[in-house]
Amino acid sequence: MHYGLKPDKHLRLHCPFHDDKTPSLQVYYKTQTCYCFSSNCKTHGKSLDVIDFVMHKDGISKREAILKCKELIGGSTSAVAAVPVSRSGILNYMFTYFKNAIHNSKPAQAYLQSRGLDITRLEVGYNTAQFHHGARRDEQLISACVSVGLLSAWGSNTREGIQAYKPFGKYCIVFALRDREGSISGMYFRSTVNDSDQRHYYLKDRKGLYPGYPKGDITRLILTESVIDAATLLQHHEIGKAYGILACYGTNGLTAEHEAAIVSLGQLQEIIFAFDGDEAGRKAVEKYSALLKNRLPYVLMSSIVLPDGEDINSIGVSHTAEVFTELLQSRTALFFSTEVSAGKTNLSSPESTAVVSAGALLDSRNPYKLIYVGAGGNYYVQGGLSKQLDSMKITLVIEHKESGHKSRNKIDLYEDKQVERLCREAGEKLGVRKDVLEQDLYQLTDLLDQYREAEQGKGESTPAEGVAVYTLSESERNTAVRFLRQEGLLQALNVLLGETGIVGEEQNRLFLLLVALSYKMPAPLHALIQGSSGSGKTRLLKQVSDCIPPEKVTRLTRVSDKVLYNYPERYFINRLLCLEDIDGLSEEAEFAFRELQSNGELNSATSIKLDNGQITSGQKTVKGPIASLACTTRGELYEDNMSRVFLIAVDESGEQTRRIIGYQNNKAAGEIDTGREQERKGFIRNLVRSLEALEVVNPYAGRLQLPEDAHKIRRLHDLFLNFVKMVTLLHQYQRRRDSKGRLIAELSDVESAIGIMFDSIVLKVDELDGSLRQFYEQLKEYLRSKYGTHYSQAEFTLREIRQGLHLSKTQLFRYAQDLVRLEYICTCGGHHNKGFTYKIVYWDNYQGLRERIRTHLSNQLSAIKVGTPAGDLERYGKPVER
Repeated sequence: MHYGLKPDKHLRLHCPFHDDKTPSLQVYYKTQTCYCFSSNCKTHGKSLDVIDFVMHKDGISKREAILKCKELIGGSTSAVAAVPVSRSGILNYMFTYFKNAIHNSKPAQAYLQSRGLDITRLEVGYNTAQFHHGARRDEQLISACVSVGLLSAWGSNTREGIQAYKPFGKYCIVFALRDREGSISGMYFRSTVNDSDQRHYYLKDRKGLYPGYPKGDITRLILTESVIDAATLLQHHEIGKAYGILACYGTNGLTAEHEAAIVSLGQLQEIIFAFDGDEAGRKAVEKYSALLKNRLPYVLMSSIVLPDGEDINSIGVSHTAEVFTELLQSRTALFFSTEVSAGKTNLSSPESTAVVSAGALLDSRNPYKLIYVGAGGNYYVQGGLSKQLDSMKITLVIEHKESGHKSRNKIDLYEDKQVERLCREAGEKLGVRKDVLEQDLYQLTDLLDQYREAEQGKGESTPAEGVAVYTLSESERNTAVRFLRQEGLLQALNVLLGETGIVGEEQNRLFLLLVALSYKMPAPLHALIQGSSGSGKTRLLKQVSDCIPPEKVTRLTRVSDKVLYNYPERYFINRLLCLEDIDGLSEEAEFAFRELQSNGELNSATSIKLDNGQITSGQKTVKGPIASLACTTRGELYEDNMSRVFLIAVDESGEQTRRIIGYQNNKAAGEIDTGREQERKGFIRNLVRSLEALEVVNPYAGRLQLPEDAHKIRRLHDLFLNFVKMVTLLHQYQRRRDSKGRLIAELSDVESAIGIMFDSIVLKVDELDGSLRQFYEQLKEYLRSKYGTHYSQAEFTLREIRQGLHLSKTQLFRYAQDLVRLEYICTCGGHHNKGFTYKIVYWDNYQGLRERIRTHLSNQLSAIKVGTPAGDLERYGKPVER
């Protein structure tokens, strides 16, 4: 154990005293001696005891060897192999002991033989549970083993009356679980006795993977249900060479450590499940394939189909090694949406990455470079397939598997003469048999046929490639529903939004989430976020849209004139469309976006090229409806656009700026847990997925009126009623339903809706846009603080305001132009070259306006509560100048 030398099952090992290619040193445990049978060994002809072995191994005198052996026994000097103190060191130390012990244990050898496991090919040990008894008793070793869980205190019933210990995993074979660095971080124990209740054990604080972390360059990974199954496959050199192998810890044993290791494999192309042939194994494959597909959408998922009641190990015991090659060749691809059946083989669907036929695999992850690995070489179809069904003209690259030499050709695979000629010429060039190439090309033709049919059967593809539809587990759904049933749901949801990394904007973030959530409804909502450059409006949009399931979100930075007309017909149905900057839209693109918002559909007459090449007229339709979020720096947009949306002004106050800077500082200092932020976003996405798109009725709809001087009151009133529905929809697990299954809105939903969208209602009444209003209020406050009671007659220059309010020259000039045009300020002197002076000519009472609107709505709510008819309410009055 001190030198780390391990004899094989015949108690032989490579002699350390000469260059030994085959084991020539025989170990005799009964006499505690060894003998090298090689004539090249300097010790040949002499039997070595322990002292002689140490003397020759370390190149020291016999006296020094005796002293070293004495030290090894007594543990008194640094030359002794002391028991390590770290967990990894202790486990490595004990696993070496377990590996040595297996050679002296007939029961362990018999058990391994019954399971078809070869100890000369596997790293496996055996726990006799004797390492802490009698003369072996070492308090340092015992303490170390207790710390890692290999021993536990068990009374004081020894003959000497001292502490007794109960061993962990007694009479078990032992496998090492290793961490990313390859060190032992855990152990798996498998009982060799007939104990049907307790057959599997894991050391406490289980960490590590078996046989270890997969190599980073593997392309295909086999996942087994148990460690024994993985060990069975590891014995076969050809499988270990072609595939990575990783053991799960049972049908519920794909841990976060497994998942992280798999996701980190940058060249991974396929995951092959080799789980047991029973109901539990099949359900586990279904569960974990969906989980990994969500994390690795471009990786093919497949499964080895085992007979009922069989597992990998039992198959290995009852069959020859060739059975695993056959099982791997006949594996079945797994798919995660609508599937097309062809005989016994599942063909590709919109998310599939391969076509499988008779064990052959076509890798279609890149539709413009289809890959097939045949018996005679590797085949690459460059540029994809034509949709014309009467031919299969392709650009084909044939690569020799070993030399890498290539033959490049254009060919129609439907022409047998072309195929024969190509196989003859390519075979001569690459040194491959013609008949082998022909067989490969016929198989490739069948695969390409199936692939093309599957592509046509999909219908229209979507531009959102790589985004898998996420299915909630029962546990996730239950957790989400519990959250949605709680009192104070809106406040709790707002707190969650704050934990996703959205700083401040308490009202706006909740408002935007409810607008985004309306993508589920027949009449979705739309919001326009206004703010100056650098105010954080785009980040706010991104953070909110990240809380919506990604399979239902399209986020665009730029939109060309005709692009919205060219999407697949059903792509936008119940989808959230986010435009990061609506200012850059051309008039044509704005019109298309506006029609998609209002009508929920785009119809255009266009020219269509038929499959036979003829050009004819046709109609292109893109269906909605969509919900939308967009950003703008412009204070005023085309009136038709603004009337369709809720207006939301980004908070540009100094207090908000300080909050953002504080968040940025904390994030840079590592005090912000970004992982927790992502978890919160994921949880909100699960909340959204848990909500059903139900019809909502509002019994208070005719009893509350918005301010009549609001911009486009007809459309605003409709937006308001739909927003109330969204608040009710969010509370669907707390609201009653009528006989038709419709949700019934409560007065609290109306109150909450008014509270959330109050600022947007004010913006609809106010003739200043959000950012311009915030500047104008800052300007008035600045003049009041500087000029006191004479503020109403104060004159100012743009330089003074720019320095006082810390604004950019361009931004301030735009604000000043807008206020002059709207007659809120005017010039009262100056010159183009020296600058103008300005004064405020219209001191409106913005706070008074807000209070009047708030009072107007509050009075109506109060009247509804006591049953006062809406017609008896006092009419809303327009704001007056002060």
